[in-house]
Amino acid sequence: MADYYKTLGVNKNASDDEIKKAYRKLAHKYHPDKSGGDAEKFKEINAAYQVLSDKSKRQKYDQFGSGFEQMGGGFGGGGFNSQGFGGQGFDFGEGFEDIFSNIFGGGGGRSRDMRKAGNDIQVDVELTFEEMVSGAHREIDLYQSVACDVCGGSGGEPGAKQETCSTCKGSGQIHKTVSSFFGSFSQAYVCPTCQGMGKTFSQKCHKCRGEGRVKQSRKVAVDIPAGISNGQTLSMQGQGEAGERGAQNGDLYITVHILNHNKFTREGNNLLSSEHISFSQASLGDKINVETIDETVKMKITAGTQSGELFRIKGKGVPSLGRTNRGDHLLKIIVDVPKNVSRDQRKIIEQLGKAGL
Repeated sequence: MADYYKTLGVNKNASDDEIKKAYRKLAHKYHPDKSGGDAEKFKEINAAYQVLSDKSKRQKYDQFGSGFEQMGGGFGGGGFNSQGFGGQGFDFGEGFEDIFSNIFGGGGGRSRDMRKAGNDIQVDVELTFEEMVSGAHREIDLYQSVACDVCGGSGGEPGAKQETCSTCKGSGQIHKTVSSFFGSFSQAYVCPTCQGMGKTFSQKCHKCRGEGRVKQSRKVAVDIPAGISNGQTLSMQGQGEAGERGAQNGDLYITVHILNHNKFTREGNNLLSSEHISFSQASLGDKINVETIDETVKMKITAGTQSGELFRIKGKGVPSLGRTNRGDHLLKIIVDVPKNVSRDQRKIIEQLGKAGL
């Protein structure tokens, strides 16, 4: 019995929007006309969506399982063909036109920007433990595509005559009818004359040779906020590779790696460390110096403190990301028991033992 929720990767309480979103993502991924597509998987996804996107069918499915289809509540149990299930009309559901528009480029005749957007860039940045707490500033060196400073990204030589492309009539794309798994579709291609611009220039830019972008080194300033977690990724929109001939830039993704500290560890927004004290300090109490991430502070050890006991120093932990409040510093006390004692020390300890201590 097919588990339609599992097929779409959603739970049984998923909303209509969650089901639609999951379906669009999977249909785009497995469409048989795409590279790496899977026709069988695509059929399973559509079968699941046909049921779960329909309130009446979903209710019956939840009550009877996929067997409700044999009870007259589904597709009739027939085989899959270009018309649908069991020869019936195949309803792709709301939003399916948008998916085909993404795959084939324009389904329904809508105009699309066929210029290739810039690629994203991913970099890694190392922070010290202290920088994780305080925040940090970095200058990142990149060698990437940027918009040509001569033509401004258009690809045309400054002053060159600009005209609407005669091949695509300014749309930046041409359409061809192609046969596919589901029949014939109008597929859009980048116009070979204007390369998706919708316009042509009498002369290409001498620097970028009509590409609209060039490779060069640049520095990007990044402010990393205090409290960021190890492995967390920051994004900087539009700071990736430049797109073709003025198309949208990619994004820059910065993954942060935090170095370990020899004294502190992090647990949520709290910092943890330990301090060793003597048996007498634990028994009688004392004041000790405690190193925090900011400074050294005095802390009172109460009489009778047990080994492993935790003391809290408020506000000396890690800042909440994007906020001013901070976690706490948790100090674990370790009471040292001497391995070797002198004769006098032994007598004192024996006396304490006799006294019940």
